[in-house]
Amino acid sequence: MSRHLRSIIVRTVEEVGTVQDEVDRLVAAWARERPDLDVRPLEVLSRLTRLARHLDRARRTAFAAHDLEVWEFDVLSALRRAGRPYVLSPGQLLAQTMVTSGTMTNRVDRLEGKGLVQRMPDPADRRGVHVRLTPRGKERVDSALADLLARERELLSALPLQQQETLSALLRQLVAPFEAD
Repeated sequence: MSRHLRSIIVRTVEEVGTVQDEVDRLVAAWARERPDLDVRPLEVLSRLTRLARHLDRARRTAFAAHDLEVWEFDVLSALRRAGRPYVLSPGQLLAQTMVTSGTMTNRVDRLEGKGLVQRMPDPADRRGVHVRLTPRGKERVDSALADLLARERELLSALPLQQQETLSALLRQLVAPFEAD
C-alpha cells in the first residue's frame, strides 16, 4: 500500500471520531506495520466476522429464552418453513442445515425426546422415515422466531431502511458465489 493510501486510511479513521470501532484500530495498526500490503479487505471482512459473533450471541440469547439451542432452532425452523404438514425427509433436513447424517440422526433423536418432532414412516419407502414438527415444536419455533426477529430489528435499528436494503443487496453479492448450485 502506498504511503498516500495509508495516510488516507489513518486520516479517515481520525476523522470518524466517536464512530470508530476495533476494526478501525486494527486496520490502522496493520497499515502502519505493513505499509506494503493493501489491508482494505480487513475493513469489510473483519467487521463481518465481528458482527457474526455479536449476532450469534443475540441468537443464543433469543433461543435460550425458549429453551432451545441454535441447532434445535435450525432443525425446527426447516420443518416449519416446509409448510403444512411440516414434514421433511432426513435428506432434506441435511441439505437445509448442512450437517452430516450422523449428526442429523442425533439431533432428531434429541428433538424427539423433547417432544418437538416425531418420526413417521415414509409412505413411499418402507425403510425410510420422515420427520414431522409436533404442535409443541411449532409453538416453540414460532415464539423463538418472533423473539429473534425483535432482537434483530433492534440490532438493525441504527440503519435506515434504505441502508438496510442496500447492505442486504451487497452481502447477497458476497454470499451468492459460495451458495451457487
